[in-house]
Amino acid sequence: MSRIFLFDPVERFVVGTVGIPGERTFFIQARTGSRLVSVSLEKAQVAAIADRVLQILREIRVSEPLTLFERVAYDDQPLESPIDEEFRVGVIGLAYVSDRRLIEIDLQAIMDSDNADDELLEIDTTSDQDILRILMTLGYAESFAKRANTVVAAGRAPCPFCGGPIDPNGHLCPRANGYRR
Repeated sequence: MSRIFLFDPVERFVVGTVGIPGERTFFIQARTGSRLVSVSLEKAQVAAIADRVLQILREIRVSEPLTLFERVAYDDQPLESPIDEEFRVGVIGLAYVSDRRLIEIDLQAIMDSDNADDELLEIDTTSDQDILRILMTLGYAESFAKRANTVVAAGRAPCPFCGGPIDPNGHLCPRANGYRR
């Protein structure tokens, strides 16, 4: 039986990392009151969530021009301790709950490789995988997406020639015939 961690509405929902660039682990934390849940995910998943949230917000601004987006202060505080991973994120679902004017983000635990169905692309509440369900205001969703983009961009600088990440010691650039840059 799966567990659903519901935060409706969430008080704090942030992305953060643990580790040095190149070896970072990305976490999303949700908190309401004293209840705190942390899940880990990939950098690409964080970027995809942020991009999709901003896309949904742009669509709302066009289709519902009278909808107000309350201003939310930018949250630049670190992740809260202890960072105990509940699960690793596999499937992600996003939706706009129009009657409540909230953004919903569902993060479902990754499936075991033995039971994985490559064609499963939606949240399955009947499975045994845990789900973190977040509901947040439009202004808070915008603030979350901006922080997520900042955290993703804070990694290693890209090589100007090949676009690959440059470690502190440089990297072997394939566009420079293997010379270290």
